[in-house]
Amino acid sequence: MKIEFHKYHGAGNDFIMIDARGSGEKVYSEELIKMWCDRHWGIGADGLILLLNDKNVDFRMKYFNSDGREGTMCGNGGRCVTLFARNLGIIKDRAKFSGIDGIHESIISSNENISLKMMDVTKIEVLHDGYLLDTGSSHFVIFRDDLLSTNVVIEGREIRNQVRFGIKGTNVNFVQMITDLELNIRTYERGVEDETLACGTGAVASAISAYLRHHTDKNSYLIHARGGELNVSFDPGTQSGFRNIWLTGPAKSVFSGKIRIKEYKI
Repeated sequence: MKIEFHKYHGAGNDFIMIDARGSGEKVYSEELIKMWCDRHWGIGADGLILLLNDKNVDFRMKYFNSDGREGTMCGNGGRCVTLFARNLGIIKDRAKFSGIDGIHESIISSNENISLKMMDVTKIEVLHDGYLLDTGSSHFVIFRDDLLSTNVVIEGREIRNQVRFGIKGTNVNFVQMITDLELNIRTYERGVEDETLACGTGAVASAISAYLRHHTDKNSYLIHARGGELNVSFDPGTQSGFRNIWLTGPAKSVFSGKIRIKEYKI
């Protein structure tokens, strides 16, 4: 059995995309997804996204980390699957789709920058060494004066597995303020268990944390990730939390192909 796949990336955060409206999701086992995402033995990606039917909205997004397990919300993945849906003819320049955390809206602009509306952020913990918040995925944000001297993989892995973050752990973001409106960010992602070139939910978490840390009136931030630039805007926090959060950045189709499922043990 051959499966058609498509490779997309959003600021270097890369995904295998599959139109699973016909095949459904049972075909794709944890072992198979892990193999396909492997950069040596498979196609190679930070994760895999299935585009599925949803009778209430344009489509459903189901995201898996590169370890083969279903993940929480992926911001760059949400932007990429929007472009994928447009290329499949499902939508034009706007979409409404369901993810693991609820319903999202997205907009494709003329230059193929894609904006994704994120869930409201209502719970934020200010800890002695950083900020813990859920932006669709759990993120711990640490501010540093110098990211070049930060060993993201070693430090991120140790922090990600600390007991205080529970059995599931957390994603870890190391952030450097450049100006009141600009941040450098590097992210260690759980499920990938490595540094990724960008992280959408991490960019949102970092922008909100910067707003809280500096008690500023700024509500739009330019985020410099290793793989490209993202923008995060929001309505500043009140007692009910941060609302109207938008993540904007590039998304690109890289290549397509077909792969035989029978070549893998599933």
